[in-house]
Amino acid sequence: MNNQLLPLLAARAASGNPLRVGLIGAGKFGTMFLSQVRRLSGVHLVGVADLSPDRARAALQRAGWPAEQYGAADFAAAFRHGMTHITANSDALLGLGPAGDAAGLDVLVEATGNPPAGIRHALKAFQQGMHVVMVNVEADALAGPILAERAAAAGVIYSLAYGDQPALICELVEWARASGFDVVCAGKGTKYLPIYHTSTPDTVWNYYGFSAETVASGDFNPRMFNSFLDGTKSAIEMAAVANATGLLPQSHGLNFPPCGVDDLPHVCRPQEAGGQLSHAGTLEVVSSLERDGRPVYRDLRWGVYVIIEAPSDYVRRCFAEYGMHTDESGRYAALYRPYHLIGLELTISVLRAGLRGEATGSATGFHGDVAAVSKRDLAAGALLDGEGGYCVYGRLIPAEKALRAGTLPIGLAHHLKLKQSVPAGHLLTWADVEFDARNQAIALRREMETQFRSTSPVT
Repeated sequence: MNNQLLPLLAARAASGNPLRVGLIGAGKFGTMFLSQVRRLSGVHLVGVADLSPDRARAALQRAGWPAEQYGAADFAAAFRHGMTHITANSDALLGLGPAGDAAGLDVLVEATGNPPAGIRHALKAFQQGMHVVMVNVEADALAGPILAERAAAAGVIYSLAYGDQPALICELVEWARASGFDVVCAGKGTKYLPIYHTSTPDTVWNYYGFSAETVASGDFNPRMFNSFLDGTKSAIEMAAVANATGLLPQSHGLNFPPCGVDDLPHVCRPQEAGGQLSHAGTLEVVSSLERDGRPVYRDLRWGVYVIIEAPSDYVRRCFAEYGMHTDESGRYAALYRPYHLIGLELTISVLRAGLRGEATGSATGFHGDVAAVSKRDLAAGALLDGEGGYCVYGRLIPAEKALRAGTLPIGLAHHLKLKQSVPAGHLLTWADVEFDARNQAIALRREMETQFRSTSPVT
């Protein structure tokens, strides 16, 4: 039997039984996905759910969809005519049931970027027998380990999103290990300076160098861009990679060392070997800026990488013979991908989950977490405003440290009130905030913490 994606997809198209897909969230990532999924015969995008149906229609239009293709009046019409229905009601999309029914979905793509919403949508999709591709890496960093367990119990796939950097890093790690190499380090590039940790939505455009005219002319979300800049997004993505691969974060999290692709094997090796890592088998994000603001030569701002170690002198010679980027010893080598295409590559996850029952990265344990850290002095009674805001940023820490200290995850540091004043740079804990333990996302996260605390050697 041919188990390659394209023959499997062609067979679905020929049989008149296309892979049925639903999308929740028509933002930038979702729109990029829409531009490519319409080109695949054998896939039927049954519905798009977004709080703003007009935004969803605009996304489809930008992505090149003819208006008549997404004009289905309801899901029944969408199924009958191979069209796409637009709704503001995600529950209506989630209520379609598994594709084995007369009208149902094979795969749900969750692209809202809202952690509690992502958790709710994933749990309901599992109950309905749908595979879930979690574009919402914020939800995965918050509760991915327990979501993966719930998916397995339901007999469905829970997957990171191909095209986003975490899934691409997981692919490189799998390649290395399946080739018999030890992974020394894995990660990605970004734009970083230490001062960015205090950035707010008011300062973010100056740091990016965007003019008011540029911002006004495009689809720019200041909170989203600020999360990229202040280190939160990098921490979230590396937590997802840690939990999917078992790579353990350094105790201090991420250093963001300035580093171009030629220097990866020198910088991202253990300190005892002359590098900057506290230990092997970890994660690091490299900066495209020197600490004085100068651009790094041949930076990896848009890419991902893995560092492997030669297990013998013979392999070290092979590295040299085939032109691998290595350190001066020839022992540590880098393999990197300079770009990632976000939602333009997302169909890979959809097809692997729906046609082969495979995830493109999925949590296998609780190894890394993202704690909320105060950006400034905060007074008792202050209301936290979450990722990309004015109050907190996210820091990658080992899960063991998070469990021991009871840190507050960044994915829940929104609309929670401080019970006491905290200084700038404070690692927030559950004890610092008022919270409703009955809230679904909080309850699931607390359940996950209890579960892993009982099975981990926390000291």
